[in-house]
Amino acid sequence: MNAVSPSQSLGADLRTLRKSRGVTLVDLAATLGRSVGWISQVERDISSPSIEDLRRFASAFGVPLSMFFGQSTAPAGEAGFVVRAGARRPIGSGEAGLIEELLSPDLTDDFEVVRSTFLPGSLLPEFQTRATQEVGYLVSGRLTVWIGAHEFHLNPGDSFRIRGEPHRWANPHDAPAVAIWVISPPVY
Repeated sequence: MNAVSPSQSLGADLRTLRKSRGVTLVDLAATLGRSVGWISQVERDISSPSIEDLRRFASAFGVPLSMFFGQSTAPAGEAGFVVRAGARRPIGSGEAGLIEELLSPDLTDDFEVVRSTFLPGSLLPEFQTRATQEVGYLVSGRLTVWIGAHEFHLNPGDSFRIRGEPHRWANPHDAPAVAIWVISPPVY
């Protein structure tokens, strides 16, 4: 039987999400209505959560349920190192016209790398604030980004940084905009 390395396991991702949000095992156990021991076993891939358990984890961490699926098996020697274009894990909810894929092999690093595609006419209507540091690089298309009280019109090759400030975005153009983000700590 082949063991799954911690860097490619559901348990490792759940532990990373919990720690990145500053949630203790005790607090998470109370939120989920489960024991600390059971959560610890799930994080170590000793116990497998049910789909309802995964729904509760998703709700507790503020991530879509789909985040816990789509982890493709990498060829021997590539797991934890390489993510092939056809094996990216979809993340995010897809709401507001934003399609996101995890470029990092997993969530166990101090940061995550995300590919975001902003569909034509898409927008995030409300400001959001995350306890993160983020750098984005616009690969293609055009995008408007608001960071705090500042409005920026970005073109391919432009980059930007967000340090916990309220921000939102819009793509009022006829073509998709594609950006690469580095986010620390991981939020998905």
